Amino acid sequence: MASPPLPLPPLNPTSTASSAKPEPPYKTPSSFSKIPSWVSLNPSSSSPSSSSSSSSSLQSNQNRTGIVENLHLLSLSKQGRFREARQFVSFMDSSSIPVKTHFYESLFDSCGSWKSLQDGRFFHRHLLKRLGGRNPDGPLGDCLLKMYLDCSGLDEARKLFDEMPHRSLATWDIMISNLFASGHFTEAFVVFCEMRLEGFWPDSGIIASLLRACVDGLHIELGRQLHAYIIRSGLSHDDYMKAELVNMYVKCGFLDSSIRLFDHMEERSAATRTTLMVGYTRAGRVTDALALFRRLLSEGVELDQFVFSIALKVCCELKDDEIGRQIHGCIVKLGFDSDSSAGTPIVDFYVKFGMIDDAQKAFCRISDPNEVSWNAIMSGYSQCGRYEECIKMFEYLRNKETALGSSAYTILFQLASNLADSNSGYQLHADAVKRGLLSQLHGLSALVTMYSRLGNLIYAHRAFELIAEPDTVAWTAIIMGYAYHGKAFKALELFNRMISLGFEPNTISFIGILTACSHSGMVLEAREYLNSMNKVYGIKPTVDHYNCMIDVYCRAGHLKEAYEFIKSGSFEPDAMSWKILLGGCTTHQNVEIGEIAGENLLKMELKDAAAHVLLFNLYATVGKWAEAALVRKKMNERGIRKEVSSSWITVKGRVHRFTVGDKHHPIADKIYSKLDELDSAIKFSQSINCFNERMEQLLDHSERLATAFGLISVPFNCPILVFKNLRICKDCHSFVKLVSKVERREIILRDTSRFHHFKGGNCSCNDFW
Repeated sequence: MASPPLPLPPLNPTSTASSAKPEPPYKTPSSFSKIPSWVSLNPSSSSPSSSSSSSSSLQSNQNRTGIVENLHLLSLSKQGRFREARQFVSFMDSSSIPVKTHFYESLFDSCGSWKSLQDGRFFHRHLLKRLGGRNPDGPLGDCLLKMYLDCSGLDEARKLFDEMPHRSLATWDIMISNLFASGHFTEAFVVFCEMRLEGFWPDSGIIASLLRACVDGLHIELGRQLHAYIIRSGLSHDDYMKAELVNMYVKCGFLDSSIRLFDHMEERSAATRTTLMVGYTRAGRVTDALALFRRLLSEGVELDQFVFSIALKVCCELKDDEIGRQIHGCIVKLGFDSDSSAGTPIVDFYVKFGMIDDAQKAFCRISDPNEVSWNAIMSGYSQCGRYEECIKMFEYLRNKETALGSSAYTILFQLASNLADSNSGYQLHADAVKRGLLSQLHGLSALVTMYSRLGNLIYAHRAFELIAEPDTVAWTAIIMGYAYHGKAFKALELFNRMISLGFEPNTISFIGILTACSHSGMVLEAREYLNSMNKVYGIKPTVDHYNCMIDVYCRAGHLKEAYEFIKSGSFEPDAMSWKILLGGCTTHQNVEIGEIAGENLLKMELKDAAAHVLLFNLYATVGKWAEAALVRKKMNERGIRKEVSSSWITVKGRVHRFTVGDKHHPIADKIYSKLDELDSAIKFSQSINCFNERMEQLLDHSERLATAFGLISVPFNCPILVFKNLRICKDCHSFVKLVSKVERREIILRDTSRFHHFKGGNCSCNDFW
């Protein structure tokens, strides 16, 4: 059913993108910097025209008032040139030119803006000398207090505050608001109580500051006390206070209280409605959020960019791209699409729906993309596999050195892991460290994933240890890394350690644990973890978790249990459920269950190449060549092509890629000669006397070519790291195991399923591959 059209809002000439541009995040140099340096800043110096009577008169007047000197000092501080400002203050002192009192206010404001505590202390000491050691009060004292708070000098701010002889309501407001903003909630509430004991009645500004500090459910009791105070103070009828209360209850997760307050408001601003939409979205009531947005449009409320951002997120939750396109049209009609605050959510919307071309068009409409805008389109390119465009965009930003932040590197770390490009991964890590753009939490978590996916588990663990306070995502990343490498016991140890430290696992955490059990044949443990999801942690398993359990059964050879598990009705199996079962039947040569799995899989995905290949291999492994030929015939009739197998290895920064039967490599002769040598050595060591045509064909497989090249090119003391775009076949798996024994080399091979560490004739998967 098509979604009903949205009522379009009326055009408002005053609400254009150009009139709502955000404040720039940088400091604009003061116009005072244009004052010529020769204008009477040094009494001993003279300008080219200082000999004239008019110049002498000007210099005499300036020396008497000191206005130009004070303006120059202010100019230096506004530009953040505090070292020069301090030197100039020394010059003014030596010349008996005082710093004007009201200029101190501007100096403290500049120090606070630039977070320069050291320079703020310098100007404070300078002021104390002028005041005879007495701290200022009034507006100047408030400026000094705010400077210390802005610069995180909390101890000095508290000392100054306690020593103030006269504290106005504005002074209390500065102290309480800044303490809350910096996260010192208990201290702020203590100061609030002190204010009440001294007979001050907080105004709506102070109350609003306190309410904004209640950011989650841990602060709900404080929020309720403030709500009660507002009622007692007679401020409960003020729509401004109601709006702040609505915001507080939404942030603390008490949506019903927000709705009751909203319904009793006489004037409902767009900002308050947007806040309620956010509350609906967080509570999972996305249909109610969209209904509220429709009311906004039908009532003709003046809209801002942020409300459209929330509406587009709602469409993503509802998976309704048609409504999203209509909202996009509203944004275009209002002229907001060129503004990054509205244009970026449009890009993100199309990215989430996989419409990368539409996302690109929306991005090009943004007149001045910010860092978030660039990250949104780069993430889109990466997610849809258009890696080259993503890399080109990153290189453009890197050369331009604008809008490039730590998030861009996080995206590129993920891209490097998807490409299995270790060389690029190492370079990106080094570049991020060099530029100081390695995010402590998200960046390092992405590095954990990148290094584990690139086969370097040691570096992955080091990256994890660098995270000062790892969250659930970081813990999950390292657990997944060990699981992917077949180190199940280490993965389980980390999972238990995460739980013991008080972190709640998420759905991905259990994917990692079940994967670890799957790759190590731990059937009983996997069942226990799957059952504990809902019973212990309140997490409802998804089809992905059930598919992991099917994989556990299949890798362990329990095909009947896997089939019964699918038929149990515990979940609705998808195509992947049957594909995993078919893969297990192919590995363990169970034609009966395999045919059932294949039939159900093809009902869901008739043109899936992997399904046909698995079914073909199932028949081929048991010698049913007629059935295998029939599968191949159907593939041809349906125009289905098998994905070409390829493997690659990086040597000295250069990627060498091989396909089946590849003879285009410059040293192809040496590679095939090495394969013949390996074959002879393996047959001798295993006392194999037969060598049929099938074994000869297997020598051409891409992973064998890459392995042979690695044996020739990689130093003996270094492991050989090979990547493959498909799952390694059983024969090649056995071959590489024997090569690692004969050549006494460590060989690491990553396929689409996991990492295989071959050493001494054994594999880390213990044949649960």
